[in-house]
Amino acid sequence: MSDTVETRPGLRRSLSVWQAVGLSVALMAPSMAANINPQQTAAAAGRAVPLAFLLSAVGVLLVAYGFVKLCQYYQHAGSVYAFVGATLGPRAGVVSGIGLLGTYTFYAVVTSSAAGTLGTAFLTQVGVWPDPPSWGPFVLTAVALAGAWLLAVAPARRGTSTLLAVEGATIAVILLVTVVILVRLLAGSAPGHARFTMDVFTFTSDAGLSGVFLGAVFGFLSFAGFEAAATLGEETHDPKRNIPRAILGTALFGGGYFLVVTAVEMMAFGTDAKAFHDSPSLLGDLGTRYAGAWVGDVISVGAAISAFGCCLACVVGGSRLLYALGRDAFGGRGPGRTSGRGTPVAAVGAVTGAAVLIIAVCALCFGATAADTFAWSGSIGTLVLLVIYLLTTIGAIVLLFVKRRMRVPVWHVVFPVGALAVLGYTVYVNLVPYPTEGPARWFPVAAGAVLLLAVVAVLAAPGSARRVGERLTSVDGGA
Repeated sequence: MSDTVETRPGLRRSLSVWQAVGLSVALMAPSMAANINPQQTAAAAGRAVPLAFLLSAVGVLLVAYGFVKLCQYYQHAGSVYAFVGATLGPRAGVVSGIGLLGTYTFYAVVTSSAAGTLGTAFLTQVGVWPDPPSWGPFVLTAVALAGAWLLAVAPARRGTSTLLAVEGATIAVILLVTVVILVRLLAGSAPGHARFTMDVFTFTSDAGLSGVFLGAVFGFLSFAGFEAAATLGEETHDPKRNIPRAILGTALFGGGYFLVVTAVEMMAFGTDAKAFHDSPSLLGDLGTRYAGAWVGDVISVGAAISAFGCCLACVVGGSRLLYALGRDAFGGRGPGRTSGRGTPVAAVGAVTGAAVLIIAVCALCFGATAADTFAWSGSIGTLVLLVIYLLTTIGAIVLLFVKRRMRVPVWHVVFPVGALAVLGYTVYVNLVPYPTEGPARWFPVAAGAVLLLAVVAVLAAPGSARRVGERLTSVDGGA
């Protein structure tokens, strides 16, 4: 597809590779993820949190191979919707598109809830809001969603530049603190007799390998969004080159970052999985303990801002998906329309409104706190995402090794096959044995409901599926 000739009106090519990276990094939100995701992994994997993140990193890099090749062949705002639709058929494409839209919407809940929780904790620490009520974090959650909506309806150039600047500054502080902690661990001067040890890459008998795979769900949650740049395939200059670079670069950075940071975090807690799990802000607590209270405060507020940036990225990515679905299925009506500034305003409003609705139902009907909406939506969204990654990987196999549309060595098939193995087993251990207690028993049900809704929507509107198929034939770009 040419950079100068637009085959589908609406979105405009105005973004550089760094702005595509900005969306992927902001949606992955490394600074927020390193603060509040590993605790959930520790509940299942124990001290082997870094091992679970290493497993997730391997899985993500294997999945990234498929995304890179698909992005070199197709450039479409619908991301997996176009990739799967063009390789496995329009019905499968719409199902995957709706599924990823659901994931991005649940992640908007996750990240806005995280912004509310971390922001409230920071205000409490500095004495601005010393005794917030239980519903207090939802106030900042609402502010985060409103701010995400306002920035998302602006041209993507402005929004993605904001995301990259916010996240970059916070990551720099976290890496500096990580180096300080590592030096003290190596020097034997860490608080609480913590020491450098490779035991964090081994699992105990009570956790087992299945516990590591179970904990890897929140590892995948931490990486989720590395593929978000694919939704900017119609807005980025030289997309066949820049979008794959953004996706692969983000995945490689995330792998190294999470591996090192989670290892140092667990060592700094003396491999005490319980204390690790109970920390409300890992790097905030460690920054206070190892460097000073002000450092912990800086990291906490930085993580809250990162969570907002991630919420914005979720809304941007989700709105592009919904826009592409609406444009192709309904001929540019409803969410398939763009404003005079070239942004899908209706789609942005729909994604933001759905996130608000999910939070309201959880809080009013189930008495959920902001911490609950974070954990619940994270688990549901990630289970859906793993299925979407499976479909995308199968689509890459069809494109590369069945239809042979691109010239790649045959032995490269080990990458997507390896991705299928890692993803499939991760889904399996989250379903077998099936959880019978607590909210976890409803996570697979909710994730399955999202995918079932997508299937029903496709079957109930065969005419739309046919129009999607006709549209997708026009994105067959070639390498």
